[in-house]
Amino acid sequence: MSQVNPAELDLPTLVALAGTAANQYLLRRLHEQGYNGVRTSHGYVIQNLIDEAPTVGELAARLGVTQQAASKVVVEMEGMGLVTRVPDSTDSRVRRVTLTSHGEALLTAGRKARAELERAVAAEVGDLAAAKRAVLSLLEHTGDLVAVTRRRVRPASD
Repeated sequence: MSQVNPAELDLPTLVALAGTAANQYLLRRLHEQGYNGVRTSHGYVIQNLIDEAPTVGELAARLGVTQQAASKVVVEMEGMGLVTRVPDSTDSRVRRVTLTSHGEALLTAGRKARAELERAVAAEVGDLAAAKRAVLSLLEHTGDLVAVTRRRVRPASD
């Protein structure tokens, strides 16, 4: 079997592989901390709950999935104690999805694990500013920088 020299791979491939590896690392860390059952897809939901409380329908539109798919993941996350649905402040018939304190703790744990990973990489390679500029440029060229800025990144679809 032939081997690949990772240093010879193009930037988009390296970024995709590194992103997948970083997500798997993060999930392992979170599972070790007792956040069993947490999946990468939950992160896409959480990013939409940081500053807002969308309805399931709004969440579905933001994620580019059906309302049924969004409802399924919300129910799953409710069962894990990460989110809850609360009545809208102006229309009690409308239910909005929000993070619970357990969901907030998961968000904090995830941020901490990513910061630790970044510090470990920075300790090996030094200043990460050039690497970040390269990745930001890649996001700009793919048209996804605005989605990142607005916390509107959608899960990858095949």
